Amino acid sequence: MLTQLEHWIGVLVVIALTAYALTGGADFGGGVWDFFARGSTAKDQRTVIKDAIAPIWEANHVWLILVIVLMFVCFPKAFAMLSTALHVPLTLMLFGIVLRGSAFVFRSYDEQHDAIHRKWSLMFSIASLVTPIMLGISLGAVVSGKIRPAMFEPSSGTSFAQAYITPWLGVFPVFLGFYILLVFSFLAAVYLTLESEDETIQEIFRRRALVTGVAVGVLAWVCVFLAKTGAPVLYKGLTQHSWSIPFQIVVGLVALGTLVLLWQRRYSWARLFAMAQVTFIVWGWGLSQFPYLIVPDFTVMNSAAPPSVLKPVVWVLLLGTPILLPSFWYLYSVFKGQKEGEATS
Repeated sequence: MLTQLEHWIGVLVVIALTAYALTGGADFGGGVWDFFARGSTAKDQRTVIKDAIAPIWEANHVWLILVIVLMFVCFPKAFAMLSTALHVPLTLMLFGIVLRGSAFVFRSYDEQHDAIHRKWSLMFSIASLVTPIMLGISLGAVVSGKIRPAMFEPSSGTSFAQAYITPWLGVFPVFLGFYILLVFSFLAAVYLTLESEDETIQEIFRRRALVTGVAVGVLAWVCVFLAKTGAPVLYKGLTQHSWSIPFQIVVGLVALGTLVLLWQRRYSWARLFAMAQVTFIVWGWGLSQFPYLIVPDFTVMNSAAPPSVLKPVVWVLLLGTPILLPSFWYLYSVFKGQKEGEATS
């Protein structure tokens, strides 16, 4: 039973991360497919991606901002350690977010010459590739057990590389980074099948969704294998708890269902299954890592702010949620509602 405020706020962090993966993550995946747009339909592919992302991509970052604020206010000890030990990948991730957004805007409003357009498109795509990888690497470092407070004490004798590079530049974090990139690319490809009425464009994104969907499944098992030595706490959570195997079976069935629905060109249902698949992936990670925020020294309990801080946060969230969620619903209904009615199901 979750009876303490810090536990409930931890759940909210996972919910916000899930929302960010389903929305902002798919935006990054769109940038990946912008990079791989080739052939006679390349311009049409990029137009579909642009039209899909443009109305909503800034709003989707609300969920990432919420995660950062909750960590900073409610778990300050863990936030301080994360922002110190992982400042290199997190800074690269921040650069990626900023450069990606800037390139996306300038590509639309700069002079529409081919050379200029290609320059901004390349920056947009590279930033969309780098940012998810850095996010995954940071998550991999968090569960690796290599971030220890003692490393940052003046008397530790730890070198810069040992403190700020080695904890995240390992085999498991790097593979997890590419896994996150594949997950976001897969989700974007599924979404994009519903963003165009052109059957040729739909077929292109359908094939990409099928290929990346299979790749996600393969790399998931590679990451689980690497976690045995690279992140033992995560490995134990994914394989040795009473819920682990049933959970893995459910995730596998949902993933298989997504591929079957894509094969049958039932795109609306495929999108719902893909969203469920990604949700299960995020929640599986959260359950496996619990109660740790940073393995093995920072938990939800020993990193939490005092109740005098947590209680006002909960009240603000309770008051703000009835405003935020309807606002998002209205945003999506305005910009996506028409296409929903016209999309192939």
